[in-house]
Amino acid sequence: MTVRTGTGDTGTEALNGPFAGFSSRWADFPDYILGITRDIWEGRAIASLDLFYAKDVIVRTPAGVVRGNEPVKDATMATIHEFPDRQLYGEDVIWSGDAETGFLSSHRLVTTGTHTGHGYFGAPSGRSFTIRVIADCAARQDAIFDEWLVRDNGGIARQLGTEPASFARQLIDREGGPEKCPKPFSPEGDVEGLYRGRGNASAWGARYAGIVTDMMSKEFDVVRRTYDRACRVDYAGAVSDVSFAAVERFWLGLRSAFPSAVFAIHHQIGRNDPMMSPRAALRWSLTGRHDGWGAFGRPTGATVHVMGISHAEFGPWGLRHECALFDEVAVWKQIHLHTGDL
Repeated sequence: MTVRTGTGDTGTEALNGPFAGFSSRWADFPDYILGITRDIWEGRAIASLDLFYAKDVIVRTPAGVVRGNEPVKDATMATIHEFPDRQLYGEDVIWSGDAETGFLSSHRLVTTGTHTGHGYFGAPSGRSFTIRVIADCAARQDAIFDEWLVRDNGGIARQLGTEPASFARQLIDREGGPEKCPKPFSPEGDVEGLYRGRGNASAWGARYAGIVTDMMSKEFDVVRRTYDRACRVDYAGAVSDVSFAAVERFWLGLRSAFPSAVFAIHHQIGRNDPMMSPRAALRWSLTGRHDGWGAFGRPTGATVHVMGISHAEFGPWGLRHECALFDEVAVWKQIHLHTGDL
């Protein structure tokens, strides 16, 4: 892994103490994550990825695995070309770790843009989108070296005028057909990175992990026992809603589509910071067969891996805000590649 102290462009020296190795430009780790995101995207400092990302960084998305800094820069340029007015608004950074293990930020963003360029989503539609993204980034000494990123591509597809299932078919065709198209992320295709952390031992992380685990164990009565009746939720598909029925529709619809799939939590963070509600972040997966009626229609028997990341905020009457994301397009792509329904 390539590591660097300081940002190079400011001449500042690395901080000591809890954030040893990071430039004194940053007040703390969330400031680092928010700052480099702003520099790269709104500031168009794409070459700064050479400073802020390790040369051999591993980036995992539901669409697949990218290894190395150059492909990350190329993908960033392509996205800016497709959505030139794209903005990324940082909602929260839920983090854990230390200078030795590496810090892990679970960074939730609202992102907007107008589709005026050719790219991943096809010919320009002129339509705009507003979705959420959560990126889990592991960093040490001013450089991100492992990343897991879930973007609500299903929400973008819908707002640009198509359904995720149809868009996945178009994507397979544009990428050269089922034999040539890149295969979505799966555990078999993962690359072992340098980050070994699993989060922290916060009771808030454990509380949220218990709630999601109960739902994935088909104990959906947990919703009305643990969520605030006025909870606000933001889900995959650009869904923003309130209260119990919305929670049940999302989580039950997902689990019902893959009733025999294995649920796993890979990373778990809880925090209780000044001036903020207690929060938690989970990175999780469902791996197994599409053998049930649910959010993905008729059961097909396809083997599917769902990469998910979710955040929760707690209040006096229970879980008051949740954001849970996975990439519907990547799931549909796996189903279509199995069925041949192209």
